[in-house]
Order: sequence, then structure tokens, then C-alpha cells
Amino acid sequence: MRFADLKNDFVFRRIFANHPDILRGLLNDLLERQGERTIEVIEYLPSEQAPHVTGAKLSILDVKCRDRAGTTFVVEMQLIHVPGFVNRVVYNACKTYVAQLQRGEPYTKLADVVAVSICDFALWPDAEQDAQDLPRVPMLSRWNMTERSIGQNGLLQVQYAFLELPKLPRRWPETGAELWAWLFVHTPDFAEVPPELPPGPHRDAVELANEATFTQAEQEAYQRVMDEIQQARELVKLAADAEARAANAEERGRQEGLIAGQARAILAVLAARGIAVDSETRARIEACTDAATLDRWIARAATAASAEEVVALVA
Repeated sequence: MRFADLKNDFVFRRIFANHPDILRGLLNDLLERQGERTIEVIEYLPSEQAPHVTGAKLSILDVKCRDRAGTTFVVEMQLIHVPGFVNRVVYNACKTYVAQLQRGEPYTKLADVVAVSICDFALWPDAEQDAQDLPRVPMLSRWNMTERSIGQNGLLQVQYAFLELPKLPRRWPETGAELWAWLFVHTPDFAEVPPELPPGPHRDAVELANEATFTQAEQEAYQRVMDEIQQARELVKLAADAEARAANAEERGRQEGLIAGQARAILAVLAARGIAVDSETRARIEACTDAATLDRWIARAATAASAEEVVALVA
């Protein structure tokens, strides 16, 4: 048996946009809804495809639903960390919140919105958090506004949850959220449905990812999306490489400018002191690209009796 990648747009929608019990299980696990707060029933709402970077299929915003309490959930799979990603998540969540209200309706009709983003990248990498002496952000993080001085949760109308798949622990999952992350990462590697998976939404999701259950048209759709994802990754890599080259070129230009300035400073000091500089020494000063050497020569230029003494080797 072969199993499809749950992160694939087609497979993600095939499972979560068509099987409310599976989506409900995902939401309850990622939002830690238990007891009286368990999401019992959901209804699907019209979905909205997020704007794409030109020529690249980078994100999915295909599953939107509401529970009996009126809370709207926007579930998104993000494959590549593109600039402005978090801003877009906030924008879409707030837009969903505002769109509930028609002109003239009271604000009391507004219900909560929860944006759930499953990220195939580290949004807050541990190394960066460590470098800034900040606490590490866990694999599953929950965000909302709090009162700063006392830390009390409030203004819960718009909330966010992020599942960063690269932070999956290297052990058997211990929570429902970890099990979902494990399935998103490892399902394409399965040769069979893992026998340790209990009956329920996790097992159901894997069984629906069995490519043997796909029609020919579904298999072709799945492969098309896989191709699009690969093209997107290649485009993003090309853009990143081009940006890195531009940054390197800019840095080289800056360094070359600084070095040229150092050379001009040496010649200016000698000229101000009335010390002649022969063509050979001038060429040597202007050809030097070592900033430390030029710094030493600038210091010598202030006291040297000749230009040759400035560039002379000193034991």
C-alpha cells in the first residue's frame, strides 16, 4: 500500500473538508477542547482561497467551519514560510471576524474566530529564540491578547493556534496534537495503517490517504498538486538564492567602498603632510584589500617620514 501526503492540497481537502468528524477531531486536539468545551458538531462554511505568490501554490485556506456556539474555525496548511505569513494569518482571521456583521447589525452578533495554521516549517525556530534569550515556542502554540501587567487572558474574540511540524518530538506521540503532527509528517512513509492507531479520526484520516482508494482522476489530481508544490519550493529557493546573492553583492560593495575609503585616507594624510607618494607605492596602497592592513597604514601615515615607510613590512 502507498499513502498520500496529508499536507497535499488535494488530500487535505479530501479528508478535512469532506469528513466533519475528522475535522472536529483535529480541532479538539489542536485547541485542547475537552469536557464541556468539546466541539460536538460543526457545519462547513464557504472557503476562501488565500492569495498566492505569483506562479506558486504555497498555502491552503480551504477549510472553514462553525460550531454550535457560533465560533468560526479557519484551518490552513502552510507549506513554505513566505514573507508576511503571520500578518496574513492575522488579516484573514480579523477579516473573517468582521465579515460576520451586516450593515446596521449590533456588535453583539459577533462570534469568536479561531485561526488554526499547520506549518511545514519552524515559524519560531528554537535556535533563534535561544539566541535572543527568549523562551522556546512549543510545537503547538496558542495565542490571544492578554492584559500585560497581570497576564490575564482577555479579548478572546480572535485567537490563533500554530502547529510547527519540524518541532515534532522524536518519540511516540503522547497527545492528540502530537499524533496529528506525526501523521502529517510520516503518513507518506507508511506501508500499512499503523496497528497502534486507535479507532477514530486519526485512523480514519490515514485510511482516506490510502492511494488504493483513489480513483484515476483523484490520483491525477493528487500528482498535479505534488508537482505544483515541488515547483513552488523550487521557485522559493530560486528567490531566496537570488536574494542571498544580492545581499552578498551589496555587502561586497560596502566592503569595497570602505576599503577604497581607507586607501584614500592614507593618501590624503600623506598629501596633507607634504610627503610625496611614488606611483609604485600608490598602486600598492590602492590595490590592498585587507582592512586591518590599511588601518595600520593609516596610523603609520600620521608619523612616517616617507610613503615607503608606511607600507614597509614591520617584523
